[in-house]
Amino acid sequence: MASGARGPWSEWPVDHFLRAGRIAARDGAAVRWFHAANSRARAARAARSDVHMVEVDVVLRGGDGDPVLAHPPDTDSDITLQEWLALMASTNKGIKLDFKSLAAVGPSLELLGQVGQRLARPVWLNGDVVPGPRGDRAPLDARAFLRATTACCPDATLSLGWSTGCHRRPGYGWPMVQEMWQLCQPLSQPVTFAVRAALVPDSLPQLQWLLQQCPRYSLTVWTGKEDVYSVEDLLLIRENFDKSRVYYDIFEPQNSEFKKAIGIE
Repeated sequence: MASGARGPWSEWPVDHFLRAGRIAARDGAAVRWFHAANSRARAARAARSDVHMVEVDVVLRGGDGDPVLAHPPDTDSDITLQEWLALMASTNKGIKLDFKSLAAVGPSLELLGQVGQRLARPVWLNGDVVPGPRGDRAPLDARAFLRATTACCPDATLSLGWSTGCHRRPGYGWPMVQEMWQLCQPLSQPVTFAVRAALVPDSLPQLQWLLQQCPRYSLTVWTGKEDVYSVEDLLLIRENFDKSRVYYDIFEPQNSEFKKAIGIE
C-alpha cells in the first residue's frame, strides 16, 4: 500500500474510503471533512453527516484538567474527549485530534488507546511542531510530541504543521521545510504535512521536494476563517501535486466552488 500502512489507523484516507466504497476515485479532494467538532451539538452533527474525517481541537480543561474539545483561548467545553471518542467509535468516520498544548497529548493518547480497535479507520494526530511564516505562537516541542505519539500510537498517522500567521507571503521557506524533514526522517509511520492554503502557492518547490523524500508523506491543505485565498490557488495546488497525496480541509464557499471546478460533488 502506498501509505505504508500497518493497520487502519495508518491507512491513507483515500485508500480506506475507496476500499469502503465511500469515494469513487483515489483522490484526496473527494475526502470530506468536518472541522472543529468541538461541542456536543457539532459532534452530533458530524456523526450524522456524510463526511469521512472529523477534526477536533484538544486542550486540558482549565489548563490542567481532563482533555476537552476547545480552541484556544477557550479552555472549557460541553464535551470531553472521552465522550467524543465514544461517539465517533459508533460511526464510520476517521478522526483527527489537533493538540493545542503538549500537556494534553499524554492523557488524550491514553483515552485513545482505551477506544482501541473500535476505531478501525484512519486516526490522525496533529501538532504544529516547527515555527512557520509569521507564526504568532510558539509551536509544540517537536521531539516531545513525536516521542509521545510514536510510543503510544505507533500505527496512527502523524499530521505535522508549522505555526503560521495569515499573511500570504512569505511562504514556507527552505529552512522551515528542511527542519520538518529532519524531524520526520526517523519516523516509520505515515506523515501528512498541514499547510495553510494561502501560503502554498509561494512554496511549491519546497513542498514538492518534501513529498519527494518519502512515499508515506502527503499534504493536508487547511485555512483560517479570515484567510484570503482563491479557488485558483487551490487549482494551482492540485495541478502541482499527485492528487492522491493532497487533502483539503477548507471552509465554504471555496470548498464547494473548488469541488465544482474539479467535478467532485
